[in-house]
Amino acid sequence: MIIFVPVSYLLNYTFPNLQLYSLYSFWVSFILLEFLLLQGTIYWYVKLKRLRNENNSLAPIKVVRQLHYTKTVNIVMIMTTIVVFAFDFIKWYPSLPLGGITITFFIYIFAILEFINYFYIQLSYNVSDIKELLRNRKLKYSCMNKDFKRIKKLEL
Repeated sequence: MIIFVPVSYLLNYTFPNLQLYSLYSFWVSFILLEFLLLQGTIYWYVKLKRLRNENNSLAPIKVVRQLHYTKTVNIVMIMTTIVVFAFDFIKWYPSLPLGGITITFFIYIFAILEFINYFYIQLSYNVSDIKELLRNRKLKYSCMNKDFKRIKKLEL
């Protein structure tokens, strides 16, 4: 997560023709990705800490509620980014920096995939998971999604 900041700086410094730092869509996509990665880091840190201290891997209800709230914030940011892309296209037309927009678009897609991976369906699998996936022919719900369902049952 932290490595993305110096990498983006080096990329912008080494290839100034990409004009990454001039694109509003780059900043919004980058912030969205960093925000999502921060949420995932907090979630897994809390689960690991609880497992070590209490021998219980369930995320605390307070943390799950806060993450459920950020889910809505994430959706708003994802939708806002589309508008910002449109703004950049209008602002830069006809001299749109295609290389910068392409990199920005991939950052945005990566952010959306991370959002899906954390909040809906697990997208990353190891070898044993792939074997089970092929056998069951069904994607797994993400751990955070399972926690959302768990607290929903508790509130009923």
